[in-house]
Amino acid sequence: MRPTRYPRLLAKLPACRLGALVLLRSQAGHVLLVDPDHLDGLLLPGGPALPNEPPHLAAARHLHAQTGLLRRVTQLLAVDFTPADRYLERLNLVFDGGVVTDREEQRVTVPPRCRSGLHGARFADLAHLSALMSPAQNARVQQALANLGRALPLLVHGQRAA
Repeated sequence: MRPTRYPRLLAKLPACRLGALVLLRSQAGHVLLVDPDHLDGLLLPGGPALPNEPPHLAAARHLHAQTGLLRRVTQLLAVDFTPADRYLERLNLVFDGGVVTDREEQRVTVPPRCRSGLHGARFADLAHLSALMSPAQNARVQQALANLGRALPLLVHGQRAA
């Protein structure tokens, strides 16, 4: 079967950002959050995928750039669509980053603010998340936590992401 092409659909791609985030937990059950200088409140480490960048690779890239931690992430915990407001509409994928060792927790490092756009990063107790995050960010984290143990695999062009 010959593939069909739709030049009008490809002429102007839809304006939608793809956010790739990582839920990473300490052995005590705390969640790693970053403090961006451009938003109020803390959020999960991560950021936008580059054009044509697989979201799991974007999530791992941002996690490493923001915290120094290396993780292979391929399990989806939550998908959150955010309609356009101050920014373009966006689809945020939350990946399971697993549990860090005590040694890894001590090695979390945030690059200087001028390079990272972050004030810092810290592991936060689950009981305090609602006070530290916006309601939408908190709801995203709570849903991702609720989905631990029943994550979905990420497929890239029909194959499990490696």
